Amino acid sequence: MTTRTTPESAAAPLLDLHSLVVSVRRRRRLWGCTALLGVVCGGGMAVLLPPPPTAVTKVLVAHQEDQPSDPGTLIRTDVALLRTTRIADTALRSLKSPEKPEDFMKDYEGSGLTNNVLEIKVTGDTGAEAVARAQALADAFVADHVRRIQENANAEAKTLLVQRDRLQKELDQVNKAIADGSEEGGPNAPADSESLFSRRAELTSQISDFGQRASQASIGTPRLVAGTQIVDAPRTVRYSLPKTAATDGAIGLALGLAFGLAVASVGSVVADRPVLRRDIAANLGASVIAELPGRSSRRRRRRRGKAARTRLVASLARTLRGSSEPLSLLELGCARATSVLALDLAGELSADGPVVVVDGLPGPELADRRPRPGDPTVVGVERAAAVAHQELRFGVGSVAPGTAWTDLPYLGTRTVLVVRAGHGSAAWLHTVARQLADQRVAVLGVVLVDPDPGDRTDGTLWEGPLTALRGRSERPARWNGAGGRRTERLPMWAARVPDSDQEVR
Repeated sequence: MTTRTTPESAAAPLLDLHSLVVSVRRRRRLWGCTALLGVVCGGGMAVLLPPPPTAVTKVLVAHQEDQPSDPGTLIRTDVALLRTTRIADTALRSLKSPEKPEDFMKDYEGSGLTNNVLEIKVTGDTGAEAVARAQALADAFVADHVRRIQENANAEAKTLLVQRDRLQKELDQVNKAIADGSEEGGPNAPADSESLFSRRAELTSQISDFGQRASQASIGTPRLVAGTQIVDAPRTVRYSLPKTAATDGAIGLALGLAFGLAVASVGSVVADRPVLRRDIAANLGASVIAELPGRSSRRRRRRRGKAARTRLVASLARTLRGSSEPLSLLELGCARATSVLALDLAGELSADGPVVVVDGLPGPELADRRPRPGDPTVVGVERAAAVAHQELRFGVGSVAPGTAWTDLPYLGTRTVLVVRAGHGSAAWLHTVARQLADQRVAVLGVVLVDPDPGDRTDGTLWEGPLTALRGRSERPARWNGAGGRRTERLPMWAARVPDSDQEVR
Protein backbone atom coordinates (compact mmCIF):
# COMPACT_ATOMS: atom_id res chain seq x y z
CA MET A 1 0.00 0.00 0.00
CA THR A 2 1.28 3.45 -0.89
CA THR A 3 0.00 6.79 0.31
CA ARG A 4 0.15 9.89 -1.79
CA THR A 5 1.79 12.74 0.07
CA THR A 6 0.19 16.16 -0.39
CA PRO A 7 1.53 19.55 0.64
CA GLU A 8 -1.07 19.72 3.39
CA SER A 9 0.10 16.43 4.85
CA ALA A 10 3.73 17.51 4.97
CA ALA A 11 5.01 18.38 8.42
CA ALA A 12 4.79 22.11 9.11
CA PRO A 13 7.97 23.77 10.38
CA LEU A 14 8.22 24.39 14.09
CA LEU A 15 8.92 28.09 13.48
CA ASP A 16 8.19 29.77 10.16
CA LEU A 17 10.77 32.56 9.93
CA HIS A 18 8.96 34.18 7.00
CA SER A 19 5.74 34.49 8.97
CA LEU A 20 7.65 35.63 12.05
CA VAL A 21 9.43 38.40 10.14
CA VAL A 22 6.19 39.57 8.56
CA SER A 23 4.38 39.51 11.92
CA VAL A 24 7.14 41.51 13.59
CA ARG A 25 7.17 44.00 10.73
CA ARG A 26 3.41 44.44 11.03
CA ARG A 27 3.90 45.27 14.68
CA ARG A 28 6.22 48.13 13.82
CA ARG A 29 4.08 50.49 15.88
CA LEU A 30 4.93 48.49 18.99
CA TRP A 31 8.69 48.33 18.57
CA GLY A 32 8.72 51.80 17.05
CA CYS A 33 7.00 53.16 20.17
CA THR A 34 9.39 51.31 22.47
CA ALA A 35 12.37 52.64 20.51
CA LEU A 36 10.96 56.18 20.71
CA LEU A 37 10.29 55.71 24.40
CA GLY A 38 13.90 54.62 24.87
CA VAL A 39 15.14 57.75 23.10
CA VAL A 40 12.91 59.98 25.21
CA CYS A 41 13.90 58.26 28.45
CA GLY A 42 17.59 58.39 27.59
CA GLY A 43 17.47 62.07 26.65
CA GLY A 44 15.28 62.86 29.65
CA MET A 45 17.69 61.22 32.04
CA ALA A 46 20.53 63.31 30.63
CA VAL A 47 18.49 66.49 31.24
CA LEU A 48 16.72 65.64 34.48
CA LEU A 49 19.46 63.55 36.10
CA PRO A 50 22.77 65.18 35.15
CA PRO A 51 25.91 63.51 36.54
CA PRO A 52 27.44 65.10 39.67
CA PRO A 53 30.60 67.23 39.33
CA THR A 54 33.50 64.88 38.69
CA ALA A 55 37.26 65.36 38.94
CA VAL A 56 39.85 63.11 37.37
CA THR A 57 43.57 62.63 37.99
CA LYS A 58 46.27 60.24 36.79
CA VAL A 59 48.98 58.62 38.90
CA LEU A 60 52.16 56.97 37.58
CA VAL A 61 52.78 53.87 39.69
CA ALA A 62 56.26 52.24 39.73
CA HIS A 63 56.42 48.56 40.67
CA GLN A 64 59.47 46.62 41.74
CA GLU A 65 58.18 43.57 39.86
CA ASP A 66 57.51 45.38 36.59
CA GLN A 67 57.90 43.13 33.55
CA PRO A 68 57.23 43.87 29.86
CA SER A 69 55.02 40.80 29.66
CA ASP A 70 52.87 41.75 32.66
CA PRO A 71 49.17 41.29 31.66
CA GLY A 72 48.01 44.09 33.98
CA THR A 73 47.92 42.18 37.24
CA LEU A 74 49.93 44.78 39.16
CA ILE A 75 47.77 47.73 38.11
CA ARG A 76 44.61 45.78 38.94
CA THR A 77 46.09 45.19 42.39
CA ASP A 78 46.60 48.94 42.73
CA VAL A 79 42.96 49.55 41.75
CA ALA A 80 41.84 47.09 44.40
CA LEU A 81 44.07 48.73 47.01
CA LEU A 82 42.67 52.15 46.08
CA ARG A 83 39.22 51.00 47.12
CA THR A 84 40.18 50.15 50.71
CA THR A 85 39.06 51.86 53.87
CA ARG A 86 42.68 52.57 54.83
CA ILE A 87 43.31 54.85 51.86
CA ALA A 88 39.80 56.34 52.06
CA ASP A 89 40.27 57.10 55.76
CA THR A 90 43.68 58.71 55.11
CA ALA A 91 42.17 60.95 52.40
CA LEU A 92 39.25 61.94 54.64
CA ARG A 93 41.58 62.81 57.52
CA SER A 94 43.59 65.05 55.22
CA LEU A 95 40.34 66.76 54.19
CA LYS A 96 39.18 66.91 57.83
CA SER A 97 35.87 65.42 56.72
CA PRO A 98 33.57 63.56 59.14
CA GLU A 99 32.32 61.29 56.33
CA LYS A 100 32.65 57.56 56.79
CA PRO A 101 35.24 55.75 54.62
CA GLU A 102 32.56 53.30 53.45
CA ASP A 103 30.40 56.16 52.14
CA PHE A 104 33.39 57.91 50.57
CA MET A 105 34.34 54.77 48.67
CA LYS A 106 31.03 55.01 46.78
CA ASP A 107 32.05 58.39 45.34
CA TYR A 108 35.25 57.40 43.57
CA GLU A 109 36.61 54.70 41.32
CA GLY A 110 39.92 53.77 39.78
CA SER A 111 40.88 52.17 36.49
CA GLY A 112 44.16 51.09 34.97
CA LEU A 113 44.94 52.84 31.69
CA THR A 114 48.25 51.02 31.24
CA ASN A 115 50.40 48.74 33.37
CA ASN A 116 51.72 51.77 35.28
CA VAL A 117 49.12 54.54 34.89
CA LEU A 118 46.18 54.67 37.29
CA GLU A 119 43.21 56.97 36.63
CA ILE A 120 41.12 58.13 39.58
CA LYS A 121 37.64 59.67 39.22
CA VAL A 122 36.01 61.34 42.21
CA THR A 123 32.60 63.00 42.50
CA GLY A 124 31.56 65.81 44.80
CA ASP A 125 28.84 68.33 45.46
CA THR A 126 30.77 71.01 43.58
CA GLY A 127 33.64 71.04 41.13
CA ALA A 128 36.07 72.46 43.71
CA GLU A 129 35.13 69.81 46.25
CA ALA A 130 35.61 67.06 43.65
CA VAL A 131 39.09 68.41 42.78
CA ALA A 132 40.07 68.59 46.47
CA ARG A 133 38.85 65.06 47.12
CA ALA A 134 40.71 63.75 44.05
CA GLN A 135 43.94 65.44 45.21
CA ALA A 136 43.62 64.03 48.72
CA LEU A 137 42.86 60.55 47.41
CA ALA A 138 45.81 60.60 44.99
CA ASP A 139 48.17 61.83 47.73
CA ALA A 140 46.92 59.12 50.08
CA PHE A 141 47.45 56.44 47.44
CA VAL A 142 50.96 57.66 46.59
CA ALA A 143 51.92 57.85 50.27
CA ASP A 144 50.57 54.37 50.91
CA HIS A 145 52.37 52.97 47.86
CA VAL A 146 55.67 54.61 48.87
CA ARG A 147 55.30 53.35 52.43
CA ARG A 148 54.74 49.81 51.20
CA ILE A 149 57.80 50.06 48.92
CA GLN A 150 59.99 51.29 51.76
CA GLU A 151 58.70 48.66 54.15
CA ASN A 152 59.39 45.92 51.61
CA ALA A 153 62.88 47.28 50.93
CA ASN A 154 63.70 47.59 54.63
CA ALA A 155 62.41 44.12 55.32
CA GLU A 156 64.45 42.67 52.47
CA ALA A 157 67.61 44.55 53.52
CA LYS A 158 67.15 43.50 57.14
CA THR A 159 66.79 39.88 56.12
CA LEU A 160 69.95 40.05 54.02
CA LEU A 161 71.92 41.73 56.81
CA VAL A 162 70.78 39.12 59.33
CA GLN A 163 71.93 36.39 56.99
CA ARG A 164 75.25 38.23 56.48
CA ASP A 165 75.81 38.53 60.26
CA ARG A 166 75.13 34.81 60.70
CA LEU A 167 77.69 33.96 58.07
CA GLN A 168 80.13 36.41 59.65
CA LYS A 169 79.90 34.56 62.97
CA GLU A 170 80.55 31.30 61.19
CA LEU A 171 83.55 32.91 59.44
CA ASP A 172 84.94 34.04 62.78
CA GLN A 173 84.74 30.47 64.04
CA VAL A 174 86.54 29.18 60.93
CA ASN A 175 89.30 31.77 61.37
CA LYS A 176 89.69 30.75 65.01
CA ALA A 177 89.94 27.09 64.02
CA ILE A 178 92.62 27.90 61.46
CA ALA A 179 94.63 29.77 64.08
CA ASP A 180 94.32 26.96 66.63
CA GLY A 181 95.30 24.28 64.09
CA SER A 182 98.47 26.09 63.03
CA GLU A 183 99.67 26.28 66.65
CA GLU A 184 99.02 22.63 67.59
CA GLY A 185 100.29 20.93 64.39
CA GLY A 186 99.93 17.15 63.80
CA PRO A 187 99.95 14.51 61.06
CA ASN A 188 96.55 15.64 59.65
CA ALA A 189 97.12 19.36 60.03
CA PRO A 190 97.73 20.11 56.29
CA ALA A 191 94.47 18.45 55.19
CA ASP A 192 92.38 20.14 57.89
CA SER A 193 93.93 23.49 57.13
CA GLU A 194 93.09 23.14 53.44
CA SER A 195 89.36 22.43 54.16
CA LEU A 196 89.19 25.33 56.61
CA PHE A 197 90.78 27.71 54.15
CA SER A 198 88.30 26.57 51.46
CA ARG A 199 85.35 27.11 53.84
CA ARG A 200 86.68 30.56 54.79
CA ALA A 201 86.85 31.60 51.14
CA GLU A 202 83.28 30.39 50.54
CA LEU A 203 81.94 32.25 53.57
CA THR A 204 83.78 35.39 52.62
CA SER A 205 82.22 35.31 49.15
CA GLN A 206 78.70 34.78 50.57
CA ILE A 207 79.12 37.57 53.10
CA SER A 208 80.20 39.94 50.35
CA ASP A 209 77.22 38.88 48.17
CA PHE A 210 74.66 39.43 50.95
CA GLY A 211 76.17 42.82 51.69
CA GLN A 212 75.91 43.89 48.06
CA ARG A 213 72.31 42.68 47.82
CA ALA A 214 71.37 44.59 50.98
CA SER A 215 72.93 47.72 49.54
CA GLN A 216 71.12 47.27 46.23
CA ALA A 217 67.78 46.79 48.02
CA SER A 218 68.30 50.09 49.81
CA ILE A 219 69.56 51.84 46.68
CA GLY A 220 66.60 50.69 44.51
CA THR A 221 63.93 52.17 46.83
CA PRO A 222 64.50 55.86 45.95
CA ARG A 223 64.03 55.06 42.25
CA LEU A 224 60.68 53.42 42.91
CA VAL A 225 59.62 56.21 45.27
CA ALA A 226 60.53 58.88 42.75
CA GLY A 227 58.75 56.96 39.97
CA THR A 228 55.42 56.96 41.83
CA GLN A 229 53.88 60.41 41.39
CA ILE A 230 50.85 62.33 40.18
CA VAL A 231 51.43 62.99 36.50
CA ASP A 232 48.10 64.71 35.77
CA ALA A 233 46.82 67.18 38.35
CA PRO A 234 43.16 66.82 39.35
CA ARG A 235 40.76 68.68 37.08
CA THR A 236 37.01 68.73 36.61
CA VAL A 237 35.50 66.74 33.80
CA ARG A 238 33.73 68.94 31.30
CA TYR A 239 30.04 68.04 30.97
CA SER A 240 28.33 68.50 27.58
CA LEU A 241 24.56 68.23 27.79
CA PRO A 242 23.95 67.75 24.01
CA LYS A 243 26.62 65.07 23.75
CA THR A 244 25.40 63.26 26.87
CA ALA A 245 21.78 63.48 25.72
CA ALA A 246 22.71 62.11 22.30
CA THR A 247 24.70 59.26 23.83
CA ASP A 248 21.99 58.35 26.34
CA GLY A 249 19.35 58.68 23.62
CA ALA A 250 21.27 56.30 21.34
CA ILE A 251 21.60 53.79 24.17
CA GLY A 252 17.91 54.14 24.97
CA LEU A 253 17.07 53.69 21.29
CA ALA A 254 19.04 50.46 21.08
CA LEU A 255 17.57 49.08 24.31
CA GLY A 256 14.01 50.12 23.44
CA LEU A 257 14.27 48.71 19.95
CA ALA A 258 15.67 45.42 21.22
CA PHE A 259 12.94 45.19 23.87
CA GLY A 260 10.20 46.00 21.36
CA LEU A 261 11.46 43.46 18.83
CA ALA A 262 11.68 40.81 21.53
CA VAL A 263 8.14 41.51 22.73
CA ALA A 264 6.82 41.56 19.15
CA SER A 265 8.56 38.28 18.33
CA VAL A 266 7.30 36.51 21.44
CA GLY A 267 3.81 37.92 20.95
CA SER A 268 3.74 36.80 17.33
CA VAL A 269 4.76 33.26 18.22
CA VAL A 270 2.35 33.01 21.15
CA ALA A 271 -0.65 34.62 19.41
CA ASP A 272 -0.25 32.52 16.24
CA ARG A 273 -2.12 34.99 14.03
CA PRO A 274 -1.60 34.17 10.34
CA VAL A 275 -0.58 37.17 8.23
CA LEU A 276 0.47 35.55 4.95
CA ARG A 277 -2.20 34.91 2.34
CA ARG A 278 -0.93 31.32 2.09
CA ASP A 279 -1.64 30.64 5.77
CA ILE A 280 -4.97 32.47 5.84
CA ALA A 281 -6.23 30.58 2.80
CA ALA A 282 -5.09 27.26 4.25
CA ASN A 283 -6.75 27.89 7.62
CA LEU A 284 -10.02 29.11 6.14
CA GLY A 285 -10.10 26.52 3.39
CA ALA A 286 -10.79 29.12 0.70
CA SER A 287 -8.62 30.99 -1.79
CA VAL A 288 -7.80 34.68 -1.59
CA ILE A 289 -9.65 36.34 -4.47
CA ALA A 290 -8.82 40.01 -3.79
CA GLU A 291 -6.79 42.29 -1.57
CA LEU A 292 -7.66 45.70 -0.16
CA PRO A 293 -5.07 47.97 1.48
CA GLY A 294 -5.54 49.27 5.01
CA ARG A 295 -6.27 52.83 6.07
CA SER A 296 -2.62 53.44 6.97
CA SER A 297 -1.31 52.48 3.54
CA ARG A 298 0.63 54.86 1.36
CA ARG A 299 -1.06 57.01 -1.26
CA ARG A 300 0.21 54.87 -4.13
CA ARG A 301 -1.13 51.71 -2.53
CA ARG A 302 -4.42 53.43 -1.80
CA ARG A 303 -4.79 54.30 -5.50
CA ARG A 304 -4.12 50.68 -6.40
CA GLY A 305 -6.53 49.62 -3.67
CA LYS A 306 -9.26 51.82 -5.11
CA ALA A 307 -8.85 50.13 -8.49
CA ALA A 308 -8.86 46.70 -6.81
CA ARG A 309 -12.02 47.67 -4.90
CA THR A 310 -13.72 48.69 -8.15
CA ARG A 311 -12.85 45.37 -9.77
CA LEU A 312 -13.96 43.45 -6.68
CA VAL A 313 -17.30 45.27 -6.54
CA ALA A 314 -17.91 44.59 -10.22
CA SER A 315 -17.05 40.90 -9.77
CA LEU A 316 -19.33 40.57 -6.73
CA ALA A 317 -22.13 42.31 -8.61
CA ARG A 318 -21.85 39.87 -11.51
CA THR A 319 -21.85 36.96 -9.07
CA LEU A 320 -24.91 38.30 -7.27
CA ARG A 321 -26.84 38.95 -10.49
CA GLY A 322 -26.16 35.46 -11.82
CA SER A 323 -26.87 33.59 -8.59
CA SER A 324 -30.20 32.25 -7.45
CA GLU A 325 -28.97 32.11 -3.86
CA PRO A 326 -28.43 35.07 -1.56
CA LEU A 327 -24.88 36.26 -1.09
CA SER A 328 -23.32 37.65 2.07
CA LEU A 329 -20.19 39.48 3.13
CA LEU A 330 -18.81 38.27 6.46
CA GLU A 331 -16.10 40.30 8.13
CA LEU A 332 -13.38 39.41 10.60
CA GLY A 333 -11.57 42.39 12.09
CA CYS A 334 -12.63 44.90 9.42
CA ALA A 335 -16.26 45.89 9.99
CA ARG A 336 -15.78 49.41 8.61
CA ALA A 337 -14.10 48.22 5.41
CA THR A 338 -16.82 45.61 4.93
CA SER A 339 -19.62 48.15 5.38
CA VAL A 340 -18.00 50.46 2.82
CA LEU A 341 -17.62 47.53 0.43
CA ALA A 342 -21.30 46.62 0.95
CA LEU A 343 -22.43 50.16 0.15
CA ASP A 344 -20.27 50.21 -2.99
CA LEU A 345 -21.78 46.89 -4.03
CA ALA A 346 -25.29 48.21 -3.40
CA GLY A 347 -24.49 51.25 -5.53
CA GLU A 348 -23.28 49.01 -8.32
CA LEU A 349 -26.51 46.96 -8.15
CA SER A 350 -28.84 49.96 -7.86
CA ALA A 351 -29.01 50.25 -11.64
CA ASP A 352 -30.83 46.89 -11.76
CA GLY A 353 -33.51 47.91 -9.29
CA PRO A 354 -34.09 48.24 -5.54
CA VAL A 355 -31.36 46.77 -3.37
CA VAL A 356 -31.81 45.52 0.18
CA VAL A 357 -28.89 45.02 2.54
CA VAL A 358 -29.47 42.65 5.46
CA ASP A 359 -27.45 44.04 8.33
CA GLY A 360 -25.98 41.40 10.60
CA LEU A 361 -23.04 43.45 11.90
CA PRO A 362 -22.85 43.75 15.68
CA GLY A 363 -21.67 47.35 15.42
CA PRO A 364 -23.31 50.58 14.23
CA GLU A 365 -21.53 50.74 10.86
CA LEU A 366 -24.77 50.24 8.89
CA ALA A 367 -27.50 50.38 11.52
CA ASP A 368 -26.72 53.92 12.73
CA ARG A 369 -25.67 55.28 9.37
CA ARG A 370 -27.60 58.36 8.24
CA PRO A 371 -29.35 57.42 4.97
CA ARG A 372 -28.67 59.49 1.87
CA PRO A 373 -30.58 59.76 -1.39
CA GLY A 374 -29.93 56.69 -3.50
CA ASP A 375 -28.71 54.56 -0.58
CA PRO A 376 -30.01 50.97 -0.35
CA THR A 377 -32.56 49.80 2.15
CA VAL A 378 -30.95 48.39 5.29
CA VAL A 379 -32.92 45.85 7.32
CA GLY A 380 -32.07 43.62 10.25
CA VAL A 381 -31.69 39.87 10.21
CA GLU A 382 -35.12 39.45 11.76
CA ARG A 383 -36.72 41.15 8.73
CA ALA A 384 -34.73 39.26 6.11
CA ALA A 385 -37.59 36.83 5.41
CA ALA A 386 -39.94 39.71 4.61
CA VAL A 387 -37.83 40.99 1.70
CA ALA A 388 -39.57 40.53 -1.64
CA HIS A 389 -38.01 37.98 -3.97
CA GLN A 390 -38.04 40.49 -6.81
CA GLU A 391 -35.56 42.74 -4.97
CA LEU A 392 -31.83 42.21 -5.05
CA ARG A 393 -30.56 41.47 -1.60
CA PHE A 394 -27.34 40.49 0.10
CA GLY A 395 -26.28 40.28 3.69
CA VAL A 396 -23.46 41.76 5.73
CA GLY A 397 -22.38 40.03 8.91
CA SER A 398 -19.49 39.10 11.14
CA VAL A 399 -17.67 35.92 12.10
CA ALA A 400 -15.89 37.51 15.05
CA PRO A 401 -16.02 35.82 18.48
CA GLY A 402 -19.57 35.96 19.82
CA THR A 403 -21.21 35.44 16.44
CA ALA A 404 -24.63 33.77 16.33
CA TRP A 405 -23.70 31.08 13.82
CA THR A 406 -27.29 30.02 13.17
CA ASP A 407 -28.10 33.51 11.83
CA LEU A 408 -25.50 33.31 9.06
CA PRO A 409 -27.66 31.27 6.62
CA TYR A 410 -30.28 34.05 6.77
CA LEU A 411 -27.66 36.50 5.50
CA GLY A 412 -26.76 34.29 2.57
CA THR A 413 -26.04 30.69 1.75
CA ARG A 414 -22.97 31.76 -0.18
CA THR A 415 -20.49 34.15 1.32
CA VAL A 416 -17.30 36.07 0.75
CA LEU A 417 -15.10 36.41 3.83
CA VAL A 418 -13.51 39.83 4.35
CA VAL A 419 -10.61 39.18 6.72
CA ARG A 420 -8.00 41.53 8.08
CA ALA A 421 -4.54 39.98 7.90
CA GLY A 422 -3.13 39.13 11.31
CA HIS A 423 -6.42 39.70 13.16
CA GLY A 424 -7.67 36.21 13.91
CA SER A 425 -5.69 33.34 15.34
CA ALA A 426 -5.22 30.10 13.44
CA ALA A 427 -7.56 28.33 15.85
CA TRP A 428 -10.31 30.88 15.26
CA LEU A 429 -9.92 30.70 11.48
CA HIS A 430 -10.39 26.94 11.76
CA THR A 431 -13.49 27.56 13.87
CA VAL A 432 -14.93 29.91 11.26
CA ALA A 433 -14.37 27.40 8.46
CA ARG A 434 -15.91 24.59 10.50
CA GLN A 435 -18.95 26.60 11.58
CA LEU A 436 -19.65 27.81 8.03
CA ALA A 437 -19.42 24.24 6.79
CA ASP A 438 -21.81 23.08 9.52
CA GLN A 439 -24.28 25.82 8.58
CA ARG A 440 -23.90 24.82 4.92
CA VAL A 441 -22.71 28.27 3.91
CA ALA A 442 -20.44 28.00 0.87
CA VAL A 443 -17.34 30.20 0.91
CA LEU A 444 -16.68 31.71 -2.52
CA GLY A 445 -13.37 33.23 -1.51
CA VAL A 446 -11.51 35.50 0.87
CA VAL A 447 -10.93 39.24 0.51
CA LEU A 448 -7.76 40.08 2.40
CA VAL A 449 -7.66 43.52 4.01
CA ASP A 450 -4.38 45.24 4.90
CA PRO A 451 -2.06 42.53 3.51
CA ASP A 452 1.66 42.71 3.96
CA PRO A 453 3.30 44.54 1.01
CA GLY A 454 6.18 42.04 0.97
CA ASP A 455 3.96 38.96 0.95
CA ARG A 456 4.83 36.84 -2.08
CA THR A 457 3.08 33.65 -1.03
CA ASP A 458 0.31 32.01 -3.05
CA GLY A 459 -3.17 32.34 -1.60
CA THR A 460 -4.80 29.95 -4.07
CA LEU A 461 -5.86 26.52 -2.90
CA TRP A 462 -5.24 24.12 -5.75
CA GLU A 463 -7.29 21.47 -4.00
CA GLY A 464 -9.98 23.88 -2.87
CA PRO A 465 -12.98 21.63 -3.61
CA LEU A 466 -11.75 19.23 -0.93
CA THR A 467 -11.90 21.90 1.75
CA ALA A 468 -14.65 24.27 0.55
CA LEU A 469 -18.27 23.58 -0.20
CA ARG A 470 -18.41 25.48 -3.43
CA GLY A 471 -17.03 22.80 -5.77
CA ARG A 472 -18.34 19.58 -4.26
CA SER A 473 -21.70 20.50 -2.80
CA GLU A 474 -23.40 21.92 -5.89
CA ARG A 475 -25.01 20.31 -8.90
CA PRO A 476 -25.69 22.11 -12.17
CA ALA A 477 -28.37 24.74 -11.78
CA ARG A 478 -31.83 23.83 -13.00
CA TRP A 479 -34.84 26.04 -13.61
CA ASN A 480 -37.52 25.88 -10.97
CA GLY A 481 -41.18 26.40 -11.49
CA ALA A 482 -41.11 30.10 -10.64
CA GLY A 483 -38.81 30.87 -13.53
CA GLY A 484 -35.65 31.11 -11.50
CA ARG A 485 -32.61 28.87 -11.17
CA ARG A 486 -32.37 26.36 -8.36
CA THR A 487 -29.13 24.82 -7.15
CA GLU A 488 -29.34 21.43 -5.50
CA ARG A 489 -26.92 20.59 -2.71
CA LEU A 490 -25.49 17.20 -1.87
CA PRO A 491 -25.37 15.86 1.66
CA MET A 492 -22.39 16.82 3.81
CA TRP A 493 -20.86 13.36 3.51
CA ALA A 494 -20.93 13.64 -0.29
CA ALA A 495 -19.22 17.00 -0.19
CA ARG A 496 -16.32 15.53 1.80
CA VAL A 497 -15.56 12.42 -0.26
CA PRO A 498 -11.95 12.67 -1.48
CA ASP A 499 -10.87 12.25 -5.08
CA SER A 500 -9.66 8.91 -6.26
CA ASP A 501 -6.09 10.12 -6.61
CA GLN A 502 -6.09 11.11 -2.91
CA GLU A 503 -7.16 7.73 -1.61
CA VAL A 504 -4.83 5.33 0.13
CA ARG A 505 -3.79 2.59 -2.18
